[in-house]
Parts: sequence; C-alpha cells; structure tokens
Amino acid sequence: MGLLYLGTPMNWEEAKKHADHVRYHGITQFLHIWDKLKNRRGDELLWGDEVEYMVVAMDDKEKEARLSLRQTEILNKLSSIVNDLSSGCPESVSVPTFHPEYGRYMLEATPGSPYTGSIPDLLSVEANMRYRRVLARQHLKPNEIPLTVTSFPLLGVPGPFTEPPSDPIGAKSSHSLFLPEEITNPHVRFPTLTANIRQRRGSKVAINLPIYFDTHTPRPFVDPTIPWERDVYPEDHEAKDGAALTDHIYMDAMGFGMGCCCLQLTFQACHVGDARRMYDCLIPIGPILLALTAASPIWRGYLADVDCRWNVIAGSVDDRTEEERGLKVSSHFHFYALLNISKPLKDSRFVIPKSRYDSVDLYISTDSRNRPEYNDNPLPYDESIYARLREHGIDDLLAKHMSHLFIRDPLVVFTETLDQDDENSSDHFEASPLLLVRWAIYLNCRQNIQSTNWQTLRFKPPPPKSSIGWRVEFRSMEVQMTDFENAAFAVFVVLLSRAILTYNTNFYIPISKVDENMARAQRRDAAQSGKFFFRKNVGSPVQSAASSSCSSGCNSPVVESKPIKEKKMRNCFPDPPLPEFESLQASVEDEYEEMTMNEIMNGKADFPGLLGLIRTYIETLDIEIDELAKINAYLDLIRKRANGSLLTPATWIRNFVRAHPAYKQDSVVNAEINYDLIVAIDEIERGVRKAEDLLPADYTGSKEDSGSIGM
Repeated sequence: MGLLYLGTPMNWEEAKKHADHVRYHGITQFLHIWDKLKNRRGDELLWGDEVEYMVVAMDDKEKEARLSLRQTEILNKLSSIVNDLSSGCPESVSVPTFHPEYGRYMLEATPGSPYTGSIPDLLSVEANMRYRRVLARQHLKPNEIPLTVTSFPLLGVPGPFTEPPSDPIGAKSSHSLFLPEEITNPHVRFPTLTANIRQRRGSKVAINLPIYFDTHTPRPFVDPTIPWERDVYPEDHEAKDGAALTDHIYMDAMGFGMGCCCLQLTFQACHVGDARRMYDCLIPIGPILLALTAASPIWRGYLADVDCRWNVIAGSVDDRTEEERGLKVSSHFHFYALLNISKPLKDSRFVIPKSRYDSVDLYISTDSRNRPEYNDNPLPYDESIYARLREHGIDDLLAKHMSHLFIRDPLVVFTETLDQDDENSSDHFEASPLLLVRWAIYLNCRQNIQSTNWQTLRFKPPPPKSSIGWRVEFRSMEVQMTDFENAAFAVFVVLLSRAILTYNTNFYIPISKVDENMARAQRRDAAQSGKFFFRKNVGSPVQSAASSSCSSGCNSPVVESKPIKEKKMRNCFPDPPLPEFESLQASVEDEYEEMTMNEIMNGKADFPGLLGLIRTYIETLDIEIDELAKINAYLDLIRKRANGSLLTPATWIRNFVRAHPAYKQDSVVNAEINYDLIVAIDEIERGVRKAEDLLPADYTGSKEDSGSIGM
C-alpha cells in the first residue's frame, strides 16, 4: 500500500458532491500523460513483486493463535532498520521495503529496487523474499511470526481472535457483526474507505460462501454464531432480513476481503503497445493461476466449499447501489416485480455487472488478432468521457477502457488535494509512485479512480515526472505458504511474459469465458477436478521465432538462421505479424475448448502447454547449468501441482483440518485446530516439518538462514 497521505477525508455525503470533479480532472491528468509519453519506447524490463504477510501472535500455553494488531509499531521499527541498512549497503544490495496494508495485522514487503531482465536477478527473487521474512521475523516479538497465508481461519469468530482482544460492538466504520474497528489500519483513509463503501451502497456488504458439508454438518446449515438479535447499528437487522443465506458462511465487512494476503507482480513494458498486448495475453491466465495458487478454504471458523479469496474480496468492496446491481423490485405487488425486471435507474447512472474488485472487462490491445467478438460482455461506460477521449485521438478500445473505469465514483476524497496541477499530478487518476528506486510503487493514497478499480490485471500508465514507463500489474494469485512457492510463481509469470512477447502467442478467448473460468477457479479442488476454457492454437514458437526480423527493437543476432543465445531477457520485440485472413473468418467458438489444468500447463498432443512455451523460450537464453537447475526446480513445482502430484495449499489445509483429532466432521475449525494449523504452516516454511504432498522432497525452507540479515 505504501506511503499514506495525511489529510482530511470527506464523508460520503460530501465526497459524492465532488465525484464529477475528480472524474473530469482524472481524465485530464491521463490525457497529459498520454500526450507526453504515448510515443515513449525502449524501456528495459524492470519488474517487482509484492508479498503480504499476517503477523500472528502465538500462545503456546493456551494453544491459541491470534492476529497481532501491532502493525504501526512493527513498521516504525522496520522502517528504522531498513534505513540503517540502506545507508550502509553497497548499491548491488537491494534492501527491501515494508508498507502498511488494510489490516492492522498485515505487512506488505517488496524489493527495494526493481529486478531487471538478467538471469541472476530472476534467480534472486526467492532469496530476496526470504530476506524480507527474516528481517521481519527478527523484529517481531518472540511469540510473533510472519505468515504468508491468504486468509486467517478465525477472522470474525466469536471470542477474541486478535491480540490484544477487541470487540466488534465498536465497529464504527463497517458496523460489522463480527469484525472490530481495531483490525483496520488506523490511518484515516481506511476507516473512511470502509464507511464510504457502506454508505454509498446503502447497506453493509454481504458476502456468502457455500459451506463445506461434511458428515456431521447440520442440514440446513444456519450459522449459530451470527448475533441475529444484535441491535446496535441500523444495519444489524440485515442478516436476519435475508443478507445471510442458509447453507452459507456470512461475512459483512470490507475487512474480510481486504484483510486477505496475495502475491502480485508488476512489469515495465518496452512501450504502450507492448503493455497493452501483455495485458490482453495475461487476462486468460489470471483464472488459471488463481486456481493453481488456491490457498483459502477456511472463513470465519468454517470450512467453505470454495478454495479461493476472490469472491470474498469482490464482495467486500462492492459499493454498487441496488439500482447499479440491477436488483429486482422486492414488492410482489410492484409493477416492475410482476414483470420480473430490475428497478429503473433513478439515483444511479448505470447498471454495473461487477464489483469494482473483479475480473477484467475488456481486452485493450490494438493487435489485429483482438477480434471484436472477444469483448462479448456488456460494458457500461461513460459516453461523455468516451467522446472526450476519442476527440483527443485515443483509439476506441483504450477510450472504452478508461471511460468504463470512470463510471465508478472516487471513494476517498481529501479536502486538501481536491484541486491539483493536472499537468504534473496524477492523483485524481491514480496515486503515483514516488521513486523508481523504491519499486514498491508507493501510493500516497489520495483520491483516485484507477487505483480503486481492483481487477485481475491493471494497465498502468507512467506517472508524471518520473523515469517509470508503461506497466502491467498481474493481481490474481493467492499468496503461498513458503518463499519457494511464491518465487516459483513469480518466475513462472515473468518467463511466460517473455514467451508471450517473443513468440507472439495468442491466448484470446471471449471475455465471458474468462469470467466463467474465474468462477470455476474458486471451486473446491478446481486445479484437479475442474476444466477451463482455453485457446487451442496459441501459435507455434518455431514459426514465430523464424518470422521475427531484427527490426523494431529486435536485438537477437542471427548466424546461419540459428539465433545466438541471449544473456538477458529482453523487453523490446518486433510488432506481431498480421494474422492470416482465414483465421479472422473462423468461428470464435472453434478457437477454444475445455482443458484440464494438467493440459493447460503441461500440454497434450496438439497443444504445447504454458510450461512447454516457457521451456522453449528458456532454450533461447544463455543460462549456466546451476541456473537452469534452479529454474527447473521452480517449474517442476508448477508441473507437479498441475498434474496432481503436489497439492494446492487449499487442499493441503482442508486435508489437515479433516485429519485433525479435534475436528468433528462438522465443518467447524476451532481454536485448537487453528493453532496447530498455524504451527504446521510456520514449521513447513522453515523446513522443520516435511510436507511432501505439498512441496518437493528436497525442500529445506528457511531453517538454514543465519541470524544475520546480509544477502
């Protein structure tokens, strides 16, 4: 999340008066960026990762694990330590940075400077991640541990689940039945964001996950832990009035989603065209890697019948009004209810199909292979903003992308920064990175719209007055238990992005099928039992490599038709060749089919698989034997997880709970099970406990890390 701007936030009644002002000036700021940097080319590959941790306080005597609410104190200490380390380190050492997140128990850590396209940089990711964890661990209390888990199993259960204990009765910003105010970062941005989402929506958020029915789970399942009769806030009646569904786990606050942890990656592209092309190609990959990194099967003390966080976060920040959600009129005697149609728009401007945290809605590349048929979902967009962008010379797809994002209202507006220098600021459009050397993409968290459209991918224009170029952020993956796993998926995505650009791969399928894949990806055991829509012919690496000429940025010399292996992953590539005319006439429905995870990753007779594409790309690089062995170890983890030889974290966690002696086959995860689970995850990460169904047999963990914090 980064540096936080200190200012005076407006409540929703005041903020909504300035929504048009923020939208207008946000677009103005984007147009200034576009005019200055649309022709920028030649940027090198710079990339970084963001890993989020939960700090858990362990009580070994009482066998309890609770969330530690010491984020501010911990970050102050780490900031001081990092500053001291930075002043004494050579330039070659990347001292990590730590940032606040929504939950007061959360830390976000990033490399202090970006990785480049060099192979040593690629293979330094795990060491850098481990360095961050060691650094954090050394400056926590003896009973606190930094865990990379997606969701805390007991978040929102009755009784204390935080240290120190806190009471949900005082949840002033969320009015939650389950989460206390104290779990939220105290900076004014976060409670204001929470309250404004609730007030704009006109009710609390309502998240319902299907319960996992075990042998002794009651049928129907009606959650006995919901305080049905609480009467503190006006919204307290919503649960019993229908917000809490039978046979589901009910959650009612932003903290349930934004209190989750994930793994995100950001890449700098050579130029805006490549950024748009990479954005499009990675859209269908988002659901696939969500399923393969699935790590969150427990919510509010219950086993759920889903494995992922995505719908929880989408629901947790869903600020759409009833009209925007297209809800049916509730009265049976109402004219519109008799016709089974939605309420007419009266106070809202659009019917909006999705939450502002959801999957991507539009492919945006000008690549000729991006057929109009792929953008097959309804796309509400602000026609006046679209017209303004088009009149300025922005093409149709990018104009629709921006005008679609800007149907949303700004959620946090600061009085002091309402009026800005649009030519030199982008804070109404997207809060800006402050320094390239701090690749963490620091946010000063003023009002902005792009940054509160949280989608599986984010297309990121350069900030004003900086050396940063056009970027793409990949956002769907769940954080993994170990640095080895997180590094493996980071390396996989980086290598896949290079294969995409090198071989001009084509992953286009209709956006509606990507959305269907997002739904399938979250189902229990989706990585093994599910199937996903995927393109059958993604392009031949051999043909694509042969057709590339050394123009338009190509820098791979050719000798006797055999390319010299490159010592560094490059970032600038020739524009993709025009597709064959016949391919543009083929039926879109014939271009894709349902595939298993194993087929998508490892390939089949007529399809190379994503790992096959990556391995072909690796053959173009000049890599030492020991470097190749390390890359292969990462790819082998993904290969085995895709073919079922290794479990996803979600399946491993579910199996751990169901095998625990205190588990009663009733879907309930109690404090004893939770404590043992947290201990097991920590021991697995450190390598003192084996989990050969989850990790390679030779995984050693961080137990070999010395007490020093040198790299």
